[in-house]
Order: sequence, then structure tokens, then C-alpha cells
Amino acid sequence: QVQLVESGGGLVQPGGSLRLSCAASGSIFGINDMGWYRQAPGKQRELVATITSGGRTNYVDSVKGRFTISRDNAKNTVSLQMDSLKPEDTAIYYCNADIYTSYYRRNQGVAGAYWGRGTQVAVSS
Repeated sequence: QVQLVESGGGLVQPGGSLRLSCAASGSIFGINDMGWYRQAPGKQRELVATITSGGRTNYVDSVKGRFTISRDNAKNTVSLQMDSLKPEDTAIYYCNADIYTSYYRRNQGVAGAYWGRGTQVAVSS
């Protein structure tokens, strides 16, 4: 089994900063892309940022210049530094990772998509 556990959410004032972290554990034989998604009340889940195993990043336009995604391949962790937070960033943030759970699956290029349970971020004065 594989688990993703997020931490670092909370309440912050507009213009403030938060850092989210996510740690993957369990039967891990390699991780491809890792990322963060978010879901605001009444809205669909949307991609926030992704990062490949080689460090290439991608961001949704609304967070470019404010959020920074990073990962530690040795520790199987991914983080999201969120600066200049806005009320519209309020959402539950979910960690996602494409994980190989055996050498066979890795050799076959078959990774499974795993999700954390989410952490709440609230931006309000």
C-alpha cells in the first residue's frame, strides 16, 4: 500500500504565506510526476502545480509567480510554497503522485495515481 500525507494547511490573511508538504510512504519503487490540486467549495478540483522527477514544473496561470513547487526525490516528498495568498486561493489542497509499486510495474512503465486526503487552506482577513 501507498500513502500520501499532506501537512501545512491553515488560516492566513491575504498577502500571507503558507507551505504545504506531502510525504509518500509504503511500497514505492519510483515516482514520476508529483503535484498539487485544489478544490474550492462548489467547484471542480483543479490542477495547481506539477513537477516531474527531473524537476520540470508546470503551474496554473492563476498561481504563476506566487506559488513554487519543489520535491525531494530521496525522501519522496513534494512541497508547495504559497506566497501572496489571495482569498480565491481558499480550497482543500490535495497531493498527487504517480507511483510505481513494484519493479515489474516500473519496468513496464505502469504507474498508479495516488492521492492524499487533503489539507484545508483558508485565506481571509
